[in-house]
This record gives sequence, C-alpha cells and structure tokens, in this order.
Amino acid sequence: MRTSAQIFLLVVLVLSFAVSTFAQESLWIELNSTLGMLFYQRRYAEAATVGEEALTVAEKTFGHNHPNVAQSMNNLAEVYRAQGRYAEAEPLFKRSHFIVEKALGPEHPYVATSLTNLALLYQARGKYAEAEPLFKRALAINEKVFGKDHPELTMDLNNLAELYRIQGRYAEAEPLFERLLKITEKGLWPDHPDVAQSLNNLALLYEVQGKYSEAEPLYKRALKIVEKALGKDHPHVATVCENMAGLYRQIGKEDEAEKFEARARRIRSER
Repeated sequence: MRTSAQIFLLVVLVLSFAVSTFAQESLWIELNSTLGMLFYQRRYAEAATVGEEALTVAEKTFGHNHPNVAQSMNNLAEVYRAQGRYAEAEPLFKRSHFIVEKALGPEHPYVATSLTNLALLYQARGKYAEAEPLFKRALAINEKVFGKDHPELTMDLNNLAELYRIQGRYAEAEPLFERLLKITEKGLWPDHPDVAQSLNNLALLYEVQGKYSEAEPLYKRALKIVEKALGKDHPHVATVCENMAGLYRQIGKEDEAEKFEARARRIRSER
C-alpha cells in the first residue's frame, strides 16, 4: 500500500485544577484510562459509550467551561471521528478548542493540538480549505514555542505536507517533507524507523513528480534502515519493497520491479 504515514491523535491529559469532589475526579480519570484502552484496541462503540459518560462526569464535576471538560470533548470527538461520525465530532472539537484557547491563551501548545485535531477532521471530510489554515496556525504556534528545528514540529510538518500532497500541490509539499526529514535526522539516530518513514514519504513525493533519480536513493536508504531496525521480514519492509517496485516499473526496470514485488508478496504471505 503506497501511502504516507497517517497521523492520529488521542490526547489523554489531566490538568491540575481544584475540584469539588475527589471521588468524581477519580471516576473521570478512570473513565479516561478505559477510553484510551478501548480506543487503541479499536473497540470504538464501547469507547464512545465510555467517552459520553466521561464528558457527563466532567461537566458535573468541573463546570462546562473547564479545560478538563474540553479534554473529554476532544477525546469523545476523536472516537466519533474514528467511527466516521464526523457531524457529531465537529461541534465537540470546536467547543473543546474554544475552551482550551480561552483558558490557556492563543499560543499554548495544547491550543495547537486542538487546532490539529479539528483540521484532521476537516481533512477526513475533504474540507481542505478549512483544514489548511488550522494546520498552518498549529505549526506557527509550535515554531514559536519550541523553535523551528525542534522535533516537536514533525507532526505539524507532516500534517501540512500530507494535506498538500493529497491535493496534488506537490511543489508546496516538497519543502515541508524535506524539512521534516532534516529535523528527523537531526533529532534521532540515523537508523531510526522514523527516519525511514520520512525518507519513504519524500521519495513518494519525488516519484509522483517524475523525479525518479532523486526518489531511488531515498527508497534504498529507507529499506536498509527498516531491515536493520525491524528485521528483513517486517511488514514495513514489504511496504518499502512495494514502493520500490512501483518506481522501477515507472522507469522500465521490470526485472528489478518483479524482484521487489516478489519479496513483498513473500513477506505478506508469511504474516
């Protein structure tokens, strides 16, 4: 499957504020923990039920405009988004963002997170014009807070670059993916799997633009990294092999393409 990494957020955050009832606060924390477990197990129907209860408890315990209520709204909206219940998720994301921005100020990293979550929802709905300014603002906030070369920016850069890529705005995506690769290489060791993912994403972008000679060495380097880090039979190795096969077919190297396709099929069949 020739896709770039998808970024998905579920922030489980407990803010320290005075509460009226310790037992209710403990229940809210427990519900959040259960929600997180169910979400990552992809048991979304159960997670939605727990998330709805957590929001009710938060509103009764903290008041309607408390940041912990915003967190419950965000978490429930994430579950709805995972279920494809976009119309129900959107007002929760918007309300959550409003509360967080009012409580923490417009340039807090948590505000950037809330903007990102809403932007990802718009992207999933194909509302690219609405998503773009939110991704840009999230990136600008984190650049100001952390600096322009901080690893904290990798998610923001990837999100905006992906938005441009899926719209075919390759010239705008390219410098973002290149910047992402530089930050990833600088912030991690050279053979880290995240570096391989950045290499793969940039290679895909080069390939779709016909920059085959630039894409090939990136794929080769990505393949070496994932082989070393994850083992030669890992599914990520199969993904890079499939991508390399696609490149070689584009440039007419059929023997090379068949070799990598065969390797990818073997890895997939053994899983």
